[in-house]
Amino acid sequence: MDGEGSARAATGPRARRRTEPRTEPRTELRARPRREAGAEQPSAPSARPTRSRAVAATAAAALAVGALALHPSGDGPATAQDAALDASTAATIDLYQEGVALTGGRGFVQVAPGSGATYLVGTRVLGTAPQPTVLAARTRDWLASGDVPGAGTRWDDLGRDAILDLHALVGPEGAVVAGPSPYWRYVWPRDASFAAAAMARTGHADEALRILGFLGDVQGDDGSFQARYLPDASGVPDDRGAQSDGAGWVLWATDLTLTEIARSAGPSARLAAADELGTLVERSTAHLLDQVATDDGLPLASPDYWELPTDTLTLGTAAPILAGLEAALRMSDDAAPAGGDVAAREEVALATDRLRAAIVDEFGSQGYPREVDGGPRDAATAFLLPPFQPTALHAAERAWARSVPDMLRPAGGLAPGGSWRDDGVSWTPQTTLYAYAAAANGHRVQAEHWLTWIDEHRTGTGAIPEKVLADGSPAAVAPLAWSAALTVLALTELDPARTDPLAAG
Repeated sequence: MDGEGSARAATGPRARRRTEPRTEPRTELRARPRREAGAEQPSAPSARPTRSRAVAATAAAALAVGALALHPSGDGPATAQDAALDASTAATIDLYQEGVALTGGRGFVQVAPGSGATYLVGTRVLGTAPQPTVLAARTRDWLASGDVPGAGTRWDDLGRDAILDLHALVGPEGAVVAGPSPYWRYVWPRDASFAAAAMARTGHADEALRILGFLGDVQGDDGSFQARYLPDASGVPDDRGAQSDGAGWVLWATDLTLTEIARSAGPSARLAAADELGTLVERSTAHLLDQVATDDGLPLASPDYWELPTDTLTLGTAAPILAGLEAALRMSDDAAPAGGDVAAREEVALATDRLRAAIVDEFGSQGYPREVDGGPRDAATAFLLPPFQPTALHAAERAWARSVPDMLRPAGGLAPGGSWRDDGVSWTPQTTLYAYAAAANGHRVQAEHWLTWIDEHRTGTGAIPEKVLADGSPAAVAPLAWSAALTVLALTELDPARTDPLAAG
């Protein structure tokens, strides 16, 4: 996320975090304040006209009903009226580009809005690129080396475009930039982790390992991750600071990647990959254990996917840390036959159980709001469900369903949370996240609704934009790596030939 919106200064004690590396199991617990209450025929761009407010409202109503989301009053399904917006408050945001095009050597250029540019069939290569036929053949070979998400279904075009866009945003050394626009040409560990998971799930294990390898190269000695990194791994672009969820997402993606490698190439290949990623896993696990070494087992406050400073613990920090610890526990179980550290495994198991219980107690007792002190829910309720957790936390699935009405926007997509500014903008990362969570939890109709909405709001080249305005217009950066990755993951979950990677691990 680009971090727009009102921000709260991080001034309270929860904003503090340990920075020294953890060298031994923690016994001292820190107090955390308690809450008080070309030569080839190019493909033609898809016709994706901007939809009117009336059509968008109809779509929003259909989506809300399909999502089985309850009205806040509990009297019935959410409707488009719940997402109504005063036109005077509707945001106006330009579409920065139609898409991204490869230039050779894994470089890319932006495709300007309204340029009418088209790609060579089955690629992200323009006919004007250097040696376009060679580059296109290379791209098709890469695509054929794995699985096309949604292939042979009505999602074939959506899935093919999403994985091609994601591939275009991955550099040769594994740096996944969030998008092609200058202010998005950085690597967010969160986005990169989902990109690695998407690559692994579609049979591109080498690409997934390169992405995770890049993250290992930039990781701090204490196992922490900064908010974002320069794609040449030379440092950070600003002083946003560390974000605790990064290590959680990296562990979750690593576990999924190793599971996919075992599925496709066997135990020996998994063992070799696990050895390659061993330092990344060890550091990330140690960092998360340090984060939850508190009096109540909950981590200290940290900015999360909202990209805003905060002095209050959010579900967007706590849930990914739990997902990471669960992943670390699974990986330690897999390593046990090879001489894994039993004591270390028990420490992770204890911290995981303690954190899970604390989230249910502190957040769950309030219906899983965004902040531990209460208030509206946000999209982090999805992080409490499979495939991020082995099983859904107590009452979390109902909280996830009930989060939709307050997040629904006029065009039919979702905002990051119920307390997000009321500007009418739908955000594709959260909408695709809900498609993924729905697919992973057996809500196929709901997943298909969200995917249909994403499909109908792409740019002319098929890219998924970061945002969609109240009138249905795609806006901001396109494609967005996180949204492309989540779309790929959602489509793989809908494939009946696939099995749950957590269960298969």
